[in-house]
Amino acid sequence: MSKSHIPIALPLIGEPEAEAAARVIRSGWVTQGPEVAAFEHEFAQHVGAPFACAVSNCTTALHLALLALGISPGDEVITVSHSFIATANAIRYCGATPVFVDIEPHGFNIDPLLVEKAIGSRTKAILCVHQLGMPCDISSIMEIARRRGLPVIEDAACAAGSEISWQGRFRKIGSPIGDIACFSFHPRKVVTTGDGGMLTTASAEYDQKFRLWRQHGMSVSDRERHGSSAVIFESYLSVGFNYRMTDIQAAVGREQLRRLDGIIASRRRLAALYSDYLSLIPGISVPTEPSWARSNWQSYCIMLPDWIEQRDVMQHLLDMGISTRRGIMNAHREPAYAGPGSARIGTPLSSSEYAQDHGLMLPLSAQMTEADVACVADALRGVLSAAREFELA
Repeated sequence: MSKSHIPIALPLIGEPEAEAAARVIRSGWVTQGPEVAAFEHEFAQHVGAPFACAVSNCTTALHLALLALGISPGDEVITVSHSFIATANAIRYCGATPVFVDIEPHGFNIDPLLVEKAIGSRTKAILCVHQLGMPCDISSIMEIARRRGLPVIEDAACAAGSEISWQGRFRKIGSPIGDIACFSFHPRKVVTTGDGGMLTTASAEYDQKFRLWRQHGMSVSDRERHGSSAVIFESYLSVGFNYRMTDIQAAVGREQLRRLDGIIASRRRLAALYSDYLSLIPGISVPTEPSWARSNWQSYCIMLPDWIEQRDVMQHLLDMGISTRRGIMNAHREPAYAGPGSARIGTPLSSSEYAQDHGLMLPLSAQMTEADVACVADALRGVLSAAREFELA
């Protein structure tokens, strides 16, 4: 990778994906069809889930998951503000209210100790996030949820290939732990189809609903209709959506899935290298992986010291050709959630706000070299040293 520019992320795609897309285009069937069905089967096998349903993106996956649980106006769903805004938006799509709780003080995931405190009479579900690919403490979340009779949705947008210790063994995120898990295949993610999403579940009933709703509530799929030797008239059993994935995307996704283990191995090696370099820089806090989790390291986010401005560091690094991103946004700070009734603050959100203001995501891609990581670390060390000297002058 060129030292003149190190991007924040770069999808690992090439000739196998190009040929897969070309194969579909030549076939004449480019919308939801046999490639989508094959991708669903292979993804379900990979994560260890009985059912997987492909959709247009993770936001639509979250929407369908909430609908399948019966979330409706007047309901509340406990989640984090500290996530991409789609997490909260999907709750609002159902007419329900997100109840925001804080993240753990030394991480970026929901704090299970705060979840139970936020449960009220209108709480109908918990929507936890495996932020930046790092598994959240789903074991603690599930203990609370089962005791209180609440379903759990896992926002696993960033977590394809991540693993968690569950009932004595490591299992992939998406293997049935919560009731439904939702994945993203955006180009920033470890697996990409350009855009796209997937829902996994152990419930045949939920899976059937996803498949009905993703295609306008149509009773017969395109594949069934076009493959039938008899004329079939479809009916529309409920109000649905156009949330389908195309066969072009699915063909690319199948090739990406074959790469996944290698991609994660590279990212884990580079993340460990980052930690080795950056732990030597005074004031920097590096992310840590709990003993019960194995992250895919979709992103590597450090915490900057209090005495330096996040934007200044980002601009200095950008001037040196190194792209970064700020800490994860907080939905409650956005105008879309400023109005009355748009959300409820379940607990103080000081850790969430601190992480947004002091977090800094560094470049991380499977194609990066050890020299690239050293370059980023050296540049960051230089920026902080210069700023500290100026402050003390």
